[in-house]
Amino acid sequence: MAAVLDTKVQFVKGIGPARARQLARLDIATVRDLLFHVPRRWLDRSASPPIGDLKPGQEVTVFARVLAAGGRRMRNFRQMSSCVLADDSGAIEAFWFNRPDLKDLLRPGTELMVSGKVTAWRGRPRFTNPQFETVEPGGEASGVHAVVPVYPLTEGLSTWALRRAVRDALDRFGRELPETLTRETLDHYGFPGVRDALEAVHFPKSVKDALRARERLAYDELLYLELVLALRHRRHAELHRGRPLPGTGRLTGRFRELTGFEFTRAQERVITEIAADMASERGMNRLLQGDVGSGKTVVALYAMLVAVESGCQAALMAPTEILARQHFGGWHDRLRELGVETRLLTGSTRPTARAETLAGLESGQVQLVFGTHALIEAGVRFDQLGLVVVDEQHRFGVMQRAALMNKGENPDFLVMTATPIPRTLTLTVYGDLDVSVLDEKPPGRKEVVTRLVPESRRDRVYGYIEERLGRGEAVFFVCPLIEQSEKLDVASAVETSERVAATFPRRRVGLVHGRMRAEERDAAMDSLRRGELDILVSTTVIEVGVDIPRATVMVVEQPERFGLAQLHQLRGRIGRGDRRAVCVLMMPREPEGETGERLQFFGRTTDGFLLAEKDIELRGPGELLGTRQHGLPDLRVADIVRDGELLRRARRDAFRLVELDPGLVLPGHRRVRATLDERYHGREELLKVG
Repeated sequence: MAAVLDTKVQFVKGIGPARARQLARLDIATVRDLLFHVPRRWLDRSASPPIGDLKPGQEVTVFARVLAAGGRRMRNFRQMSSCVLADDSGAIEAFWFNRPDLKDLLRPGTELMVSGKVTAWRGRPRFTNPQFETVEPGGEASGVHAVVPVYPLTEGLSTWALRRAVRDALDRFGRELPETLTRETLDHYGFPGVRDALEAVHFPKSVKDALRARERLAYDELLYLELVLALRHRRHAELHRGRPLPGTGRLTGRFRELTGFEFTRAQERVITEIAADMASERGMNRLLQGDVGSGKTVVALYAMLVAVESGCQAALMAPTEILARQHFGGWHDRLRELGVETRLLTGSTRPTARAETLAGLESGQVQLVFGTHALIEAGVRFDQLGLVVVDEQHRFGVMQRAALMNKGENPDFLVMTATPIPRTLTLTVYGDLDVSVLDEKPPGRKEVVTRLVPESRRDRVYGYIEERLGRGEAVFFVCPLIEQSEKLDVASAVETSERVAATFPRRRVGLVHGRMRAEERDAAMDSLRRGELDILVSTTVIEVGVDIPRATVMVVEQPERFGLAQLHQLRGRIGRGDRRAVCVLMMPREPEGETGERLQFFGRTTDGFLLAEKDIELRGPGELLGTRQHGLPDLRVADIVRDGELLRRARRDAFRLVELDPGLVLPGHRRVRATLDERYHGREELLKVG
């Protein structure tokens, strides 16, 4: 059956090589892909508003015919195409800019489905650059009560051509579709079978039927994703029986005193969770996520000291040398006061110091070590490694994390990230880890003020920067590109550094970017920290871990080129001292549409978790976290933001099923096991590596 559904899509009636190439742009290669390419939404034509009732500000979809069409070249040499759209209730004009191709499409009498925001021009409503699609005369959409699906499409492919292909594929191959949910599940939720669900999403009798069918298909995808995570979670618990590390309080109690501040309630809660994990025989496998400045490092050090109290060693691996040295330098003196032998191991550690550190780790004399990838090199051996901490874990590959874990005998594992992750993503990307969240910042930390400033006020911004520099503070300029591009009108770091140096001739200006050697970047950052530089121009290489208390101002050039999560990480590099910090988003033009909404939201919000939710809503989970790189399956139907409640339901059901039947071998679960094996054939590593 699987072989039939994996038939190349070009062999479906009406799809030849040319149409298959169009479908390939939508990741549709097989009959299965075509059938599960479901609509984003459905429009009930009978509920579409009459054109005569449209008001400015409405987001609508209307069905209309073209009465007249034309176009002209404007004084700024932009091409404008226009047409008059009408239905039985009235008419409205629609305009498109720089679309000369429309003169061949917008012919009088053409039936269109038009979607967009109604604007106003001289008191009259109109559409400006709306999306539209030709409706085939006499097609299903021409019926008064027809429900019209809205699909993700590509250039040259219409809804109606896609529906014809789906109709033929369903008729020819629908009987070959295996049912993937148990009868108990279908009855419990009142879901239709898979064949009926596909019929209802592509050719629904009502929007209600379509939504119910989509829910069934989305649940199916999420259930099998969570089954993988549940099996992986169980496998880790079975294979990684850790050594209990109960701690004694001998070091952690004094550590609390040496920090000089009270832990937040969130830190206390997370420490309790971690300590319980470490004291148990089950190996800890925990994700610690917290916003910028929430105190993750203190929690990690507490856990490392618990390991030392329990007679073991602990290692913290950071993605960059500057971050590893920052951790080491910030805590070395206080750890020495506790009598804990601590070392730093990076690629630039000198041979003599490296040899001493390696000998100390192997003998057990060195109890804590901070480092980079140098920690996973073959010559690094530990006496008793009890805890591995990985900072900014997304910067490391699976094999790099595993290599450090293999330095000990099932050590406890704590991964940290400063990128706030929405709960729905946590249940998928990190679904096999226990999760702790620091959702509270230490008292007294000041919020960074964010301002959206138009290019016309750049001189005023420079005046403000000069004032802050005069107080001994430091400034970042952040750019999207390293060098000027002929193809993109984007600010470059090299060009900006030259301009900034000319604008502030009495100030010392540095430059860092990704093409520089790590040692050069680290040297520039150290110069800024020590006060040897006043201004640092950079690309996004500074977005993680840089802690320079004297940095109080950041200017982000062309912020529309960055995602919200990235902007938040960049903004977190300033305001880490006791002075008020300001982040300036230098806007080359007035932000419009989704871009304007995104940046305005960023300007109003400093909560990283709210920003992460908004970012995933606007950009999607794949782009935000690179889920393809995580090896997760593509979700064709489910949307982990929109389907958050469905995801939680699927997760609960999956973990319950694996607890009841770990091998999925009971007669009622064999169909589930077969489906799981089919979907993850060749990807068995997902069941083995977190």
